[in-house]
Amino acid sequence: MSGTLPAFLLVHEVTVEPYEGNSANGPKYGAAITVPCFLEDKTRLVRNPAGQEVTSMATFYARRGPTIPAKSRVTLPTRQTTVIAVMDHHGGGLPTPDHLEVQLL
Repeated sequence: MSGTLPAFLLVHEVTVEPYEGNSANGPKYGAAITVPCFLEDKTRLVRNPAGQEVTSMATFYARRGPTIPAKSRVTLPTRQTTVIAVMDHHGGGLPTPDHLEVQLL
């Protein structure tokens, strides 16, 4: 397997509103985008961008491409949540599926 995540794994969809910073009225988000993905509802301990340990309640895996900053708002099939961190897995030409791993509160 090489290149990107195969289409047969992208059985879920989430809606992402990219975090754009704070405004006088609270967090500001960009236009919503629908992201095909594989969604895993699993609790695990992860590190946020500041290095603190936090509990992730779900993770989704998607093809590389969309810009999804930490603190973005994500709508799952059952709830709305926030991005803790995003890891860009790029194999550098190795036979691995390049993808994004998005950890959620």
